[in-house]
Amino acid sequence: MITRHFIDIDQGGNIRRVHYRKVGSGPPLLMVHQSPRSSKEYETLMEKWAAHFTCIAPDTPGFGQSDPLPGHPEIAEYADAVVDFLDALGIKKCAAYGFHSGGIILVTAVKRHPSRITTLAVGGYAIWTPEEMALFSDRYLPEFHPSDYGEHLTWLWNRILEQSWFFPWFATDGAHRLSVANDDPARVDAIVREMLDAGNAYQAGYGAVLRAPRDIPAVDADVPPCLISAYDGDPLQEHIDRLGDMPASWKAQKVVTPADHQAVSLSHLLATETPMVDHLPEADDEGFVTIHTEGFDGLIHWRGDRIGNTLALHAPSYAATGNQPAGQIAIDLPGHGLSDNWPDDSPVAWASWDAVIAAIAGELGTSETIYPRPTDGEPEKLYPDLSPDRFGNYLITAWQIVRARHMFAPWYIVDIDHAIAFDEKHLEPRNLAAEHLALINGHSARQYHIALQSRQKEN
Repeated sequence: MITRHFIDIDQGGNIRRVHYRKVGSGPPLLMVHQSPRSSKEYETLMEKWAAHFTCIAPDTPGFGQSDPLPGHPEIAEYADAVVDFLDALGIKKCAAYGFHSGGIILVTAVKRHPSRITTLAVGGYAIWTPEEMALFSDRYLPEFHPSDYGEHLTWLWNRILEQSWFFPWFATDGAHRLSVANDDPARVDAIVREMLDAGNAYQAGYGAVLRAPRDIPAVDADVPPCLISAYDGDPLQEHIDRLGDMPASWKAQKVVTPADHQAVSLSHLLATETPMVDHLPEADDEGFVTIHTEGFDGLIHWRGDRIGNTLALHAPSYAATGNQPAGQIAIDLPGHGLSDNWPDDSPVAWASWDAVIAAIAGELGTSETIYPRPTDGEPEKLYPDLSPDRFGNYLITAWQIVRARHMFAPWYIVDIDHAIAFDEKHLEPRNLAAEHLALINGHSARQYHIALQSRQKEN
């Protein structure tokens, strides 16, 4: 089972938090994701490779749940951040794998810190021509900020949708068509959520990669072995021919399918011995606990005072955020925030939720629980179906809900009799963006609401 963790990196008194996923046994394998994704994109691959390695996949700075780097970092800072992460975990040497921009970061890390990586596998390595760099210019990475009425969501959906149709995504002409075009809402939604996590921080990480020098180590460089491979349909496959001369231990290979790429990468990584590691440390004020009950089996996110005695529950469609009062631990319940969803249909019986809450309290050592009061209204109307659709309508629907619920109670009855007082600050786009993300992540909000209502009746 993949577990999730946080670790703090202290850089001259400035604390930067990193979120990472881990699974498997064996020597450590550092897996660096592409931009603007997160370590979540590696979950399936991590499970495949867990029999051979202890797979460790961080969210790179500014992506997923990791804090961004300060200032205006370039590729060297992102490469050094990888090594800082290894230092925080106490890992002296590891194997490494990176796809696309993750590979750029790792090749830079190898050049700057060659003794820390035992062997490297890369999926697609970009060598841009001057003409291609000119095409990217400023259009590839526009600023991305939430807007009052959710206009940014329409742009985001279409930008992510069409990046599988054209490369670059804005070059909508025959010369830039891709052979792997799709309109799968689930695939688009996965990247959309990661962009919403990153916000405008995506510019820094992605931009540093695009601006990075494309200098492969010199032929006589003392660096660990590396395999660069790319499959049919990957826009970087043709870049294999642009790599030029490489160190003797470096190889490049074109393959047919993504599975072929993974197979040759694994074979390459296994060919070099990497030392084992002991227990990995983690932060003491935020993390995940594994919970097993009759209806739930997964990870629950918590944050706050780890020795606290009080467990704080959020309302339906919200999540645990911010600093917690002393003595208190906030959690994301199943199907909310960063916690796993229910494996089957989310239950409406309070007993199922109560069993999970009791198990969490036992794991975290709390004896008191703060319960929320459910919002007035009909659950079916309060929490409409927000499943991803082909046109991204669910994103706009959710944005309109989080705006309206600050002005009316319940939000779906808009008249003077249901108008409520509100703080204008709550309507600032950055505040609405946090609520919006919590709402679309609140997969079991309706069922949790019904369960809370039944608890109220019982009490």
